[in-house]
Amino acid sequence: MIDLRSDTVTKPCPAMRARMAEAEVGDDVYGEDPTVNRLEALTAEIMGKEAALFCSSGTQSNLLALMSHCARGDEYIVGQQAHTYKYEAGGAAVLGSIQPQPLPLEPDGTLDLEGVKKAIKPDDFHFARTRLFCLENTQAGKVLPMDYIKTAGEFARARGLKFHLDGARIFNAAVKLGIDARIIAEPFDSVSVCISKGLGAPVGSLLCADRAQISQARRWRKMVGGGMRQAGILAAACIFALENNIDRLNLDHENAARMAQELARVDELEIAPESGQTNMVFVRVRHRANELQDFMAQKKIAIPGGDSLRLVTHLNISSADIDTVVSAFKDFYR
Repeated sequence: MIDLRSDTVTKPCPAMRARMAEAEVGDDVYGEDPTVNRLEALTAEIMGKEAALFCSSGTQSNLLALMSHCARGDEYIVGQQAHTYKYEAGGAAVLGSIQPQPLPLEPDGTLDLEGVKKAIKPDDFHFARTRLFCLENTQAGKVLPMDYIKTAGEFARARGLKFHLDGARIFNAAVKLGIDARIIAEPFDSVSVCISKGLGAPVGSLLCADRAQISQARRWRKMVGGGMRQAGILAAACIFALENNIDRLNLDHENAARMAQELARVDELEIAPESGQTNMVFVRVRHRANELQDFMAQKKIAIPGGDSLRLVTHLNISSADIDTVVSAFKDFYR
C-alpha cells in the first residue's frame, strides 16, 4: 500500500527494529532508563536547549508546554489552523483551564504581529492574562521565514510573553532552509519536536526548554498519565531516527514537489501554490471526489476522502511510488 495520508504512517526499518531490540532499559519514571536519558540529552543538544522531556506524542508535548507556561485562567495566542488550537482535542482548555485566543494565519503560515499586538489583553482583572505566543513550523507544509521568527521572538520578549514552537516538522523546515534546527529553535522558550513523523520513529515527541520548565513539565506529564516505564525501547528508535533520517528529508521534499508538478497537469485537479515546499501537496478535486478514494484504494494507494486532499510524502514513499500515484490519478480522469 502506498499511503499518502500522513507521514505518521511509516514503519520501522529492520535496522531501527534491531536498535529497539538491543536497547538498554530502566524505569523512566524514576529517571533510570539510560536510553531515554540519552535521547533527551541528544535532543536538547540538537535544539540548543538545556533539557528535554520524552513524551508519547506531539499532542502531549505541546500540552505540557502550554501547561508549564500558563496557569489556570491564562491565555495563549495561536493560529486558527494550528495544531495546538484546532487538532489537539482542546486539551489546553479542558485540562489546563487555559484560554486560547486564535487568530487567522497569513498565507505563509505566520501570524501578523500587529494583529497579535491587538489581541494581547490589558493588565485588568476583567480579562484573561495573556502569557504565551505560539507558532507552528512547518505550518501546513510551509516553512516560516527566519526573519519573521527572529522578529516574533523579539516581539514576544518585549511584551513579556513566553514563546512556544510546535516544531512537529521542524527538521523538514531546517532541511528546506539548509540550516541546523537549533537556529530555528533559538528564539523560542520551548520547542515540541516530533520524531514519529518525517523521521520515521514509531512513537515519540520531545519537549525542549530550560531545566526549570522541563522539571515542571515532567510533573504535568505524570499527572496526565504520560509517565512511561521501560521506554528505552521506544527511545532507541528515536535516537536511530535522529542519527539517520534527518538529511534524507530532502528526498521527501523532492518527491512532493514532483508529485505537485505532475498532478498540476491533470485538468480536474487544482494544486495549491504552496504544495511541495516540503513534504505536503494540497489538492482540490473538481469532479468525482466521492469516487476517487475508492478507485485509489483499488490501486493500493491510500488517500484522504473528500474534495480537499492533503497528500504527504515520507520515507516509505519512493520516487517510483510517485510515478504510480500520478499514473493512477491520470487513469481515473481519463
